[in-house]
Amino acid sequence: MEDLKTPPSNVEAERAVLGSILIDTTVRGEARVMDLCLAQGVTTESFYDPRNRAIYNEMLLVNRLGKPLDALVLVDSLRANGRLDAVGGVAYVQSLIDQTPTTAHAEHYMGILQMKSLRRKMIERAAQVVERCYDEGEWPDPRAILGDAERAFLEIGDTGSNTMPWGDAVTASFDRINEMFKSDGFSFEGLATGLTHLDEKLQGLKKSEMIVIAARPSVGKTSLAMNIAECCALGQDMNGVPIRSDRGKRHPVMIFSLEMPVDALSRRMIAGRAHINTWRLNRNMCAKSEKQILVQNLFQAAGDLKDAPIYVDDAAGLDIMDLRARARRAKKAHGIELIVIDYLQLCTCREAARQASRQIEVSMISQQIKAMAKELKIPVIVLSQLSRANEQRNDKEEKPKLSDLRDSGAIEQDADVVFLLRRPSRTATSKDAADETLAIIDVAKNRNGETGEVKVNFFREFTRFGDREIPRNEGDHFQSSEQPPEHENYVQDPLS
Repeated sequence: MEDLKTPPSNVEAERAVLGSILIDTTVRGEARVMDLCLAQGVTTESFYDPRNRAIYNEMLLVNRLGKPLDALVLVDSLRANGRLDAVGGVAYVQSLIDQTPTTAHAEHYMGILQMKSLRRKMIERAAQVVERCYDEGEWPDPRAILGDAERAFLEIGDTGSNTMPWGDAVTASFDRINEMFKSDGFSFEGLATGLTHLDEKLQGLKKSEMIVIAARPSVGKTSLAMNIAECCALGQDMNGVPIRSDRGKRHPVMIFSLEMPVDALSRRMIAGRAHINTWRLNRNMCAKSEKQILVQNLFQAAGDLKDAPIYVDDAAGLDIMDLRARARRAKKAHGIELIVIDYLQLCTCREAARQASRQIEVSMISQQIKAMAKELKIPVIVLSQLSRANEQRNDKEEKPKLSDLRDSGAIEQDADVVFLLRRPSRTATSKDAADETLAIIDVAKNRNGETGEVKVNFFREFTRFGDREIPRNEGDHFQSSEQPPEHENYVQDPLS
């Protein structure tokens, strides 16, 4: 016969918490203990004894109504709602006061309640996992069970409230603004992208934001995302200069590369940082006379990137729930401050697979990515394909629109920021078709800031973006004659 164990509990501590609440109001005329319970997240589920659970639930009701939480008011409320006899009558309520020695130890009693409640929740979640492991019909994929179990157990520890008092929010916002005024030069709240003019428009990549980089294939969306990830991880802009807004601080970055393997990604990043033609490097087509200098550049770039806090997961066809679980682990283990997903259409969603609708599946994936950004409180950059609608419109520039986001309108709705990336040199009818280095980042949506186009340089041979200078007399029109950014040991690839 199975040995049935009693769930962890401490009924005496439960009675002491309830008694402290009543004594605090009846004798002292204040609600300090009740306020402590609410602040520390004590809920009805924190109590194991059904009587104590019912009494605390009634206390919450009385407190919401703004009535004093003394024994008389509590008894009247229980009687009015038909619950007085179920909890043991007036005698049981009075015994809570009589058997509580002091309210001074109320926080200690609450701690006991919370620890016992935590154990019960863990037992309950573990039992659900065991049951699902046996149910192969409803749960055919054990990875789904694993992801759900991980989410459930991590949620247990997140007992705090996500609600910040309005006064605290105003104070925190004022402090951030004040710090910006005190800072030397241009400053902003979010993470820097490494592109000066883009940061001026965005004010950085902000916490809990979902940032979508959308473009047609081979335009450079992966390069842009990797450049931003590199700048955040190294605390440097695209020229290798420490970012002033946070004094060159390094920010751990997690990259989910569903398209490219990690070795290809790292090779591209090293070559780009060394400013060496990637195509020729992969084919070993560098001149012998220049190889020594190029090797020095590669050695320095590899040294810079080797210790960068960049973590890559290159699992293909990753389910969005598995991705969220891995992101939680990375945040816990490495303090991740930015996530990059390359790219959205390569994610899958088991929950939506049965509905046989790609639009619904992409919609659910988008919602989960936004929820992940809010849960982890960090910016999440996700790459997305664009449809061919911009090529079919009667537009010489072939400018993409938000409605061109592929597979689902939910991406446009969920995203806080959307970059629509294009390169005019790929459009024969564009007025800027002759400018091979020009790339345009159209900030088509920015929930918390400006929208509009930002012109940047894109050096295709290096898969690297860079700032374009702003002429003093041309406002927002950027020069297209800027050369690739130079640093101390930079040497132009003679074969590029």
